[in-house]
Amino acid sequence: MPATWLSESLFRYIGRLGPCKSLNSRFNWKSPSKHLFTKICMDNNQCISSKWDPRGALIVFEGLDRCGKTSQCSRLLSSLERLGHSVESWRFPDRDTGVGQMISSYLSNQSQLDDHAIHLLFSANRWEKRSLMEAKLKSGTTLIVDRYAYSGVAFSSAKGLDIEWCKAPELGLWAPDLVVYLDISPEKAAERGGYGGERYEQLEFQRKVAQSYRALSDASWKVVDATLPIGVIEAQLREMAVDCISTCQEGKSLSELWSS
Repeated sequence: MPATWLSESLFRYIGRLGPCKSLNSRFNWKSPSKHLFTKICMDNNQCISSKWDPRGALIVFEGLDRCGKTSQCSRLLSSLERLGHSVESWRFPDRDTGVGQMISSYLSNQSQLDDHAIHLLFSANRWEKRSLMEAKLKSGTTLIVDRYAYSGVAFSSAKGLDIEWCKAPELGLWAPDLVVYLDISPEKAAERGGYGGERYEQLEFQRKVAQSYRALSDASWKVVDATLPIGVIEAQLREMAVDCISTCQEGKSLSELWSS
């Protein structure tokens, strides 16, 4: 008989039936705990075991330069901490690593690199943190990440590199549970303070990046109007994040980026 996996909701329903001897004789039921484990013995004496491990959520922020990602990541971190969640804020590129220092030099216009080479460095910077990311998530820590693989692909393809070539080095990285895209026009972003301080903060280039993001986005992305008042955006993001964390705590499995 093929293995039949019953949904968690069915398990909960069975648990609510109470001391029904006929059911208890067929099902070795234990109430959900931190690691939900249910064992079902079928008529043919085959047993099916299922396990859901609660974990942290991988929440990624994307958008054009000066869209407000860094500010909203900080606000969300504080909001979730106040709600009692274990949470950390990450940022890519991580300029503290060896690869990250090379990227930092490039972004500040202190060095020159071939477009293909810098793309691979950005990807390598994310791979440096993959194992730690997995460990944090499985330990129950939610990660709020300011830029991820989508930025690497969007920015490199905006330079004219083939988008599929750009995606290839990212295959195997962990897929986000939530992608938040802070939507703002390149023209509006250019009006914000500090614009133009780094290599990519050029209006025409940011228009191309916006086009690349549109090619990458899908129905799973949450698009938020980045021109709304800061507090309104914060409230929207908090609600999205709490829902996402709840899903991961119920045992949503980790998956790899662009695995299908």
